[in-house]
Amino acid sequence: MMENLVPLQQLHLFSGLSPHEMDLVNRIAIPRLYRKKSAIFIEGAEKEAVFFIQDGLVKAYKTDEEGREHIVSLLQTGDLFPHTGFFNHTPYPATTEALVDTHLLAIPVRDFELLIMEMPSIAVKLIDVMGAKLIELQQRLQQMSRHDVNGKLASLLKQLATKHGEVKDGRIHIDLPITNQELANLIGTSRETVNRFLNQLKKQNAIETTRSGMIILDKDALDQWE
Repeated sequence: MMENLVPLQQLHLFSGLSPHEMDLVNRIAIPRLYRKKSAIFIEGAEKEAVFFIQDGLVKAYKTDEEGREHIVSLLQTGDLFPHTGFFNHTPYPATTEALVDTHLLAIPVRDFELLIMEMPSIAVKLIDVMGAKLIELQQRLQQMSRHDVNGKLASLLKQLATKHGEVKDGRIHIDLPITNQELANLIGTSRETVNRFLNQLKKQNAIETTRSGMIILDKDALDQWE
């Protein structure tokens, strides 16, 4: 697996950095391996580092007063988290857990602050990229807010297919260790609602479920729900 790890310079956030600037960032990055089901950081803890996923899958979630889990996002190879990034000292905004064995690069916040004091050009370039990302996220939120529950589920399945799917014989295989309850947590609904909608899609021959995940048989069938 080690030879397949994604290098830090492929992260969109760092796309504007020069080779020298990128080399300085790589020097402070620390490789870490988190085993399946292990916590990476806990909501409310002091932010010590920002993480880049070289290979693996991570869920970020918050827990309400009644102990219920609400998934904020699924993070995959190439993602940087937390999204609050390097430029503030707020605590970690959510808890993160490795869903599979996951290779990360940890960039210590303090070391990064020292680096940008020496080379302010790095900060300027990162802020430009982060601004564009914020606009993209706002547009996605506006789009999602217009959907009913089934529309949100259909949109989520399409997002998972795009980000995590692999096309085999005209079918999109989504091999993710994610439960129906976790799908429900992602959009703020109940597991029963997810079960009913998935069963409906099965009857339409739009999807199949497997032990390792799901197969999208007819992606166009999902469009009618959006």
